[in-house]
Amino acid sequence: MPREIRIHDTRTGERKLLETREPGRVGIYSCGPTVYNRIHIGNARPFVVPSLFKRFLEHEGYEVTFVANVTDINDKIYDAARPLGVPSDQLASEMTRAYFRDTDGLGLGRPDHEPLASHTIGPIVELIQDLLDNGSAYAVDGDVYFRVRSDPDYGSLSHRSVEDMDQGEGDADPRTLDRKEDPLDFALWKGEKEGEDTSWDAPWGRGRPGWHIECSAMSEQTLGVGFEIHSGGNDLIFPHHENEATQTRRARGAELTRIWMHNGMLQMGGEKMAKSVGNITSLADALQEYGRDAVIMFFAGGHYRQPIQFDESTMAQATANVRRIREAARRLTPGPSPEDLAPLKERFFDALADDFNTPNALAAVFEWVREANRREPGTGDADLREMLQVLALDNLLVVAGDDGEPDDAARRLLERREAARAERDFAQADRLREELAAQGWQVRDSADGPVLVRADS
Repeated sequence: MPREIRIHDTRTGERKLLETREPGRVGIYSCGPTVYNRIHIGNARPFVVPSLFKRFLEHEGYEVTFVANVTDINDKIYDAARPLGVPSDQLASEMTRAYFRDTDGLGLGRPDHEPLASHTIGPIVELIQDLLDNGSAYAVDGDVYFRVRSDPDYGSLSHRSVEDMDQGEGDADPRTLDRKEDPLDFALWKGEKEGEDTSWDAPWGRGRPGWHIECSAMSEQTLGVGFEIHSGGNDLIFPHHENEATQTRRARGAELTRIWMHNGMLQMGGEKMAKSVGNITSLADALQEYGRDAVIMFFAGGHYRQPIQFDESTMAQATANVRRIREAARRLTPGPSPEDLAPLKERFFDALADDFNTPNALAAVFEWVREANRREPGTGDADLREMLQVLALDNLLVVAGDDGEPDDAARRLLERREAARAERDFAQADRLREELAAQGWQVRDSADGPVLVRADS
């Protein structure tokens, strides 16, 4: 029988059975970055979690449409562009390209759709107009605001009392509070202001959309209303996701999504990783320093709902786990796995069906590896390959190319190690040597310079 898949739903606070609108089809929408700077490794978690979850759902026979938006219209982009002396849309375009390059380095493929807010202005305007028409919003001097108290269910996602909420708007322009009927109301459209170089025409005046309405429109355009799963960081529950939910509820008379799946934050030094705090490591730097496989292993090693610590210790453990699988791979052969190891594979997939518990799933992987290592060389790797494929780590079973020569990725690591040694960055050179060892390679000197040889040679 197909597994029952249950995911913790933020709104109900319960593990909710995944039920689909159409048999066998799942839509996932994840809130992507606001592109005013290069993303840090913490920003990558809302990309990695749904990407891996999609792979699991596909293994279970579902057809999955994964949408991850790009917020390229936002106050933060204006604020970042001004001191640089560049147009805001130019900065947004540059950082969007960087985001694509950086996340490509994760080797997880691209989402099925990656809508940009700047390319969704028409649907955004139509959605705002629908809210104006039914009395859920009002226009004032070119701005449009949502009437929070028009929705009796407001606060049901974040579990907050309406009286205890603060939208965080109005600090930059003190006239904002004067325009609002209620301090709780939030902007759907912001009229054009001096110094803002990106705007569009709308029936109520030229300007630009607010942050929350962008995602309501982009998700509806790509997945419709009532899609299966909305994911994102738990720092977005309020106000962003609360406001997304209320806009769609008032405009369409239906819930935006069936399950709200929120991931925890990355921490560094005990604090949430954030540009405002300054305790950040860019995704590009993390990939260069530790390698793609260790980064994916790091994310899989923590339950998606819990905070995880990013530091030398956790990355050393992730690197060691990668090495452990690569070392085991040299004892395996392609082909069916022993039947008595099958329960471990079932435990792996059952763990993923139970609120996508990747740490428990990895525990099954390493028990499988331990049992295989106790046997004579030649154990079939099919079960291990099937498990690792879902975690996008099945490449760990490739010890070398068909001709026994190092692949391009290993050669690039060697080049980076030699560059680090030339710059006398011996700590980085040692880390790269360890990464090569985790992939089954040793660095040996020759008359022509350093070369890679198989670790078992």
